[in-house]
Amino acid sequence: MEFLRHAYRRLAELARELAKFGTIGAVAFVIDTGGTNLLRFGLDWGPLTSKVIATIVAATFAYLGNRYWTFRHREQSGLAREYFLFFVLNGIGLLISLLVIGFVTYTLGLQDALSYNIALLTGTALGTLFRFWSYKKWVFLPGAPPEAVPDTPPSRPAAPNSQVNGHMYLLNKTSEENAPPPGPR
Repeated sequence: MEFLRHAYRRLAELARELAKFGTIGAVAFVIDTGGTNLLRFGLDWGPLTSKVIATIVAATFAYLGNRYWTFRHREQSGLAREYFLFFVLNGIGLLISLLVIGFVTYTLGLQDALSYNIALLTGTALGTLFRFWSYKKWVFLPGAPPEAVPDTPPSRPAAPNSQVNGHMYLLNKTSEENAPPPGPR
């Protein structure tokens, strides 16, 4: 029965993290996709440059949202370490997206907005899967294990004890092991 409770708690925690991660991701997605399209088609910047600039802005938002909301219960291993790892892993996610965009734009020669956005969405989806897995593994580390549930019996019985004259004595111990500390009385 304890196994089922533990499995349920883990599943519920994962579902909460996924919901929060998804919410932050949805807002970052709007920043990324909207910014990329604005830079690409509104300002006529290059397809890869547009993606890089918009991703940097979206990734900064995503870091702050994930650190202070999604994974706030996890250990904080130092802002500099987390920020560095977060952006390295985002760089890998960006690279995945750039490979898809580059393939569609330069290898297939598809320059229209629809093809660009399909490549953008495909690359973003693949990068998101990588980022969720990698953030949990390397950036937002698990916190201390939760405290034991009060109604759960201890895994091994504590040694019986007794207190006499302000001294704690363990029962089932030899008299030498239970001798009071030396000193004035």
